[in-house]
Amino acid sequence: MSVLVAESVVAGYDEAVILHGASVSIRRGEVVTIIGPNGAGKSTLLKAIVGLIPLREGRVALEGEDLAGRPPHAIVRAGVGYVPQVANVFPNLTVRENLEMGAFTLEDGVDDALERVYGLFPLCRERGGEKVGRLSGGQRQMVAIGRALMLAPRVLLLDEPSAGLAPTLQNEVFRHIRGIADAGTPVLLVEQNARKALAMSDRGLVLDMGRNRFEGRGPEVLANPDVAKLYLGGK
Repeated sequence: MSVLVAESVVAGYDEAVILHGASVSIRRGEVVTIIGPNGAGKSTLLKAIVGLIPLREGRVALEGEDLAGRPPHAIVRAGVGYVPQVANVFPNLTVRENLEMGAFTLEDGVDDALERVYGLFPLCRERGGEKVGRLSGGQRQMVAIGRALMLAPRVLLLDEPSAGLAPTLQNEVFRHIRGIADAGTPVLLVEQNARKALAMSDRGLVLDMGRNRFEGRGPEVLANPDVAKLYLGGK
């Protein structure tokens, strides 16, 4: 059974329709990567799932529970974690304070949540008292993902988690993403580094002009010559 299903989603901004019936699903333990050209609707699909833009048509369900029409904070409370590409940390707060901001709905159990995140990202414990603005880009990304995990979401959505990072840091981010999924939290991500992301993904989805174009196992999508030619800049 799929943990998250977005089906036949039509959505956009003001009068502009960006998604024209896009669909994606993800099962427990999976990493699913969405790729496609600029303007294809990749980030828009994540925003529609998490309630940042309204659905005009279609369905979004979390383990069978309809999420359509709910505000973002209610969708997060239901179990959808989300890390946007930009403005995803509070640079003037410490690492620990950033993590605690992610536990805004917890009445108790914050210390347990912190220990769970520290287990995934030891850096967050080691640098807990430092201002996030002093960390490297890769370290800030770990804090952003850790904050989203504080509520133990049933699924995690990541928008361009490796953007702007050096190759070694990209590899570290992808390793952590794979570990999060293997530990039981499925990860749906939009990623510019399509080759590396597809190589470690269970499944890949290519969006183009707001519609599904290709879908399959990650390595199969990566090896598809049409995908390589049209979307990966290769033959």
